[in-house]
Amino acid sequence: MQKGKASIAFEHPPFIRAAASIAGKKEGEGPLGALFDIVEQDDMLGQKNWEAAESALQKKAAELAIQKAGLTPADIRYLFAGDLLGQLIATSYGLMELEVPLFGLYGACSTMGEAISLAAMTVEAGHGDRCLALASSHFATAEKQFRFPLGYGNQRAYAATWTTTGSGAVVIESSAIEQNAGCPLAKISGITTGKVVDFGLKDSTNMGAAMAPAAFHTILQHFQDFERDEKAYDKIITGDLGTIGQTILLDLLAKKGYELYGTHMDCGIQLFDSETQDTHAGGSGCGCSAITLCSYILPKLQDGTWKRVLFVPTGALHSTVSYNEGQSVPGIAHAVVLEHVGKG
Repeated sequence: MQKGKASIAFEHPPFIRAAASIAGKKEGEGPLGALFDIVEQDDMLGQKNWEAAESALQKKAAELAIQKAGLTPADIRYLFAGDLLGQLIATSYGLMELEVPLFGLYGACSTMGEAISLAAMTVEAGHGDRCLALASSHFATAEKQFRFPLGYGNQRAYAATWTTTGSGAVVIESSAIEQNAGCPLAKISGITTGKVVDFGLKDSTNMGAAMAPAAFHTILQHFQDFERDEKAYDKIITGDLGTIGQTILLDLLAKKGYELYGTHMDCGIQLFDSETQDTHAGGSGCGCSAITLCSYILPKLQDGTWKRVLFVPTGALHSTVSYNEGQSVPGIAHAVVLEHVGKG
């Protein structure tokens, strides 16, 4: 089970049975728009405030994933979920009505990787036949909390990324369960848990640069723990480094002898069209990697286009308090090995 310093190889890999993606209007206008289960045309989702809207995103994603798996909330043993807001209010208010035991998680934009890792560990260890892992973010709630209210109309730096409005959810179940609903989307064969990495960067508008060192350390640790290199993967996919963070990551890995220029993909770059959408360096937020995973990555694993990918959501672990106190922005990244299951 334990591999190297920070990894686990699952003896009986859990399956991802179903996935759901709920995206905002801007995300729906991007390259992946046709792949999302639901594209909300009203970013308020009919609610009175932005935070309630994000809670509604989470609830919709959770219910849809459970429904697509042919289950009910009563079939889910545990929820592993998080968002970017203080005290995880999007999660706690959004998932309350499901009445399923909840582990609330905060890994910033790496939360989907953390949620899947913990859910997979729980299922593989026999502590629950089925768990739900999900994460969300909302452009307006993130701007309101971390930067400026939208009405302020401040200018955005070219290094800035656009916080994704969306929520993605996956049902993770034990491989011991009899499979009657067709081929699973993928299996989770291993994880590498990241550590907090701080390069001393203090620019809160350049999250890609802050998170890239964490992605580098996690990917490097994964290669060492599993005794693999980039050639073992069809794609190595980071969460939301954007164009600036991607350049830094690829340069750092190249110095260690790993060439990922043809293998690497970033969800934040994939999600938006840099030529037609004013997202500057790309997308970010918990929902960025979550909806890209559920709408784009998992279908390619299910149909065999990709046989094995390394999914590495990345997070910047700062807050309004730490930033105002002059602290730097540490990062973290969690890696999940996802593999094609096949019909056998």
